[in-house]
Amino acid sequence: MNRPALEIVDPGLQTTVQAWPGRRGLTALGYFPSGPMDHLSFRAANVLVGNAAGAPALEVPKMGLSIAFLVETQVAVTAPAGTGIYVNDTPAPAWETIAVHPGDVLRTVNATNPGFRLYLAVRGGIIAPTIFGSAATSLISGIGGIEGRALVRGDLLAAADRPPIQPRRLPESMRPSVVTDWEVEILPGPHGSPHYLTETDWQELLTRQWRVDLNSDRVSTRLNPHRFTWARPDGGIAGGHPSNVLDDAYPVGGVLANGDVLTILGMDGNTSGGFAVVATVPHCALWKVGQMRPGRDTIRFREIDYDEALALNKRVDFTVDPSRTVTVT
Repeated sequence: MNRPALEIVDPGLQTTVQAWPGRRGLTALGYFPSGPMDHLSFRAANVLVGNAAGAPALEVPKMGLSIAFLVETQVAVTAPAGTGIYVNDTPAPAWETIAVHPGDVLRTVNATNPGFRLYLAVRGGIIAPTIFGSAATSLISGIGGIEGRALVRGDLLAAADRPPIQPRRLPESMRPSVVTDWEVEILPGPHGSPHYLTETDWQELLTRQWRVDLNSDRVSTRLNPHRFTWARPDGGIAGGHPSNVLDDAYPVGGVLANGDVLTILGMDGNTSGGFAVVATVPHCALWKVGQMRPGRDTIRFREIDYDEALALNKRVDFTVDPSRTVTVT
């Protein structure tokens, strides 16, 4: 039996064990991939403790967490600027390897600063069962992580035994910029203009400022209602509203038109349904959706093409390459 490495003292809002890239290739079986909402910060946290980028680690929404360590190990917290990180009430750095000892208590706090999620990786990676190819927690299907659920007070988590590493830091210039007013890249379609939205609708989509609704979570990021003109009067045999389509597969990051409400499908989203997907947030920009604070932040969409999406993906991968870290002496 694996020796516990840490105990959850206060799990915060909905802390889960996640792994990247999640359960790929299973949408036909009804599983979205799960995994971290902000894959950039998640991968960076693992790199900073010498793990593989996708090793199981903690996703902490709204920044609140308190954990006690039962062994000597190293951790890293990747968090938006201004997040309070404390070990035994002494401030500790984000985006840097932190040494902890048995009995130490790490606490994170953020009430008002931009951003919504932080990630905590433990040297060796948190041990969780692999289900359908991943240890990522899916709260919808109740699998992965710790019993397929959010963590609760008293949970004991084990980590694989790995030798200590030389402490590392990701330079500030390489860290993602977390804001309250976001520019989010999108690719058109698959149900875009001119067959679903009009050209005027598409321009409205790109030029309007959209507010992130309070009712947003890992399933979807809901935006404020807006009535488009639409290029057709109704959905035909699919339904009365023009956004209705015959059931179709949904992509991760799909901008779904649920009637007059747009939602961005998250990592625990639905795999299919009967609403038009008017645009798609590419992989390179999904981390931004993961850091949007419900009820406060706003979005403007920027159209890009496939080649630019690939180039931006390479930039994200460059950021989390272990060679980008610097040694802390």
